[in-house]
Amino acid sequence: MRRVVLMSTTGATAEPPPSSRTGVNRQDPLAALGGLPSVAESVESVRKAVDRVYGHRIMRRRSNAITSEAALRGARASAALSGADWALEEVRRRTDFSGDDEARVLGAALRLTAEAGQLLSVWRQSPLRVLARLHLVAAAGTHDDAVGRPRQEGEEVDEPLIDLPLPGADEVSGRLEGLADLLIAGTTAPALVVAAVVHGELLALRPFVSHNGLVARAAERIVLVGSGLDPKSICPAEVGYAELGTDAYRAALDGYVSGTAEGMAAWIGHCAQAVQLGARESTAVCEALQRGAA
Repeated sequence: MRRVVLMSTTGATAEPPPSSRTGVNRQDPLAALGGLPSVAESVESVRKAVDRVYGHRIMRRRSNAITSEAALRGARASAALSGADWALEEVRRRTDFSGDDEARVLGAALRLTAEAGQLLSVWRQSPLRVLARLHLVAAAGTHDDAVGRPRQEGEEVDEPLIDLPLPGADEVSGRLEGLADLLIAGTTAPALVVAAVVHGELLALRPFVSHNGLVARAAERIVLVGSGLDPKSICPAEVGYAELGTDAYRAALDGYVSGTAEGMAAWIGHCAQAVQLGARESTAVCEALQRGAA
């Protein structure tokens, strides 16, 4: 199995991959990340937070309502990170998301949230096919032959949130294939770690000409659900990322791109915080439903 080397977006290897620094199973670098300092604590904190939501008494009879609300809030938050920061009630009220750029971003986020749950089985066999489908869904209505495929050399990328150097098309292709190889082969890494790497790699690469942030967060959601960590999709990490803020998001991504043990652990820790905040959001929804207030 080919081993992925996490690389900086300048195209040069930032440092030896975490597996070579930690000495943990070099054939499973994702598992090696689970052994980085503080990552085990992040994984355990997330597990406890998710378990608390699933253990809430309202989940026994209203889990579908919690899932639906989490989907809406997650989509709104993901869109906010991509520049369309609308109030939740406005998103809930609107039916037409084709009017302007922000509305189209909201529409893309909502479509991705709905589509992600339909792609779990395909993801296990072909992550690249799923990523192409996610971009196709996000960019629906865009008349561009770049939709649904990785960008080619010279094509520009519209992703204002992330201002890191852009990897070349050949590097994007190689790293996507390497990531897919790892995911298909399987890993003993905790779901949080796998989700964080998928999310971070897609943000670092920005493989499509548009909607990369939305696609990256949708892919993370697929991993969290498909792994069984959050099978009902009730802990929207997107809400957490939005709450933590774009500055923290960018700073944590810088850590991922650095390739250092500390940077990788910081990114995984940021993702863990986001999932915990998403769990807290759904706990609040559970309690509101229990009171009959929502």
